[in-house]
Amino acid sequence: MTATPSQAGDPPEPHIADEQIQLVDTRNRPCGSAPRVAMRRFRFWHRATYIVVRNTRGELCVQRRTLTKEVFPGGLDLAAGGVVGAGEAVHVAARRELAEELGIRGVPLRHVLEFVHAEGGNHIFGSVFLVDHDGPLTLQADEVADAFWLSPDEALALDGITPDTRQAVQALRAEGELEVGP
Repeated sequence: MTATPSQAGDPPEPHIADEQIQLVDTRNRPCGSAPRVAMRRFRFWHRATYIVVRNTRGELCVQRRTLTKEVFPGGLDLAAGGVVGAGEAVHVAARRELAEELGIRGVPLRHVLEFVHAEGGNHIFGSVFLVDHDGPLTLQADEVADAFWLSPDEALALDGITPDTRQAVQALRAEGELEVGP
């Protein structure tokens, strides 16, 4: 599997701190929006997507975050994904994040489960999707430093996993969704 960084000529992203995020209440009902920087500062409840990428061997795509990420710089993610923009549907956000971070487009995403992550100042309603992919990866240079494939057991045993993606994969495992078929 080849992972290549995005090209320097890609269009510039809007300033991430100014990005408008969909805010929700403690029951996951939309209640406005705020810039990302305010959402982080005031620890507002928000939605996020988690797209677990699995190959035909049952291995998960593990991504190393760049050192410039605002949360968990240099950490390991067990899922692509991110916060849901203001007015954005979660499945649209999932497709966008998967394309941006790993360059995966046009593959079926399967929504599997929802979970709540309230830890370390983060207040997230997470939507978990599963995608099967054996093709090449094109890494978003400003967010993903590296990507590699490991079995679910090996991935979960790593140090430095972001707590929300660990929770997402553990929830998938509890649902029996990471079993490799015959």
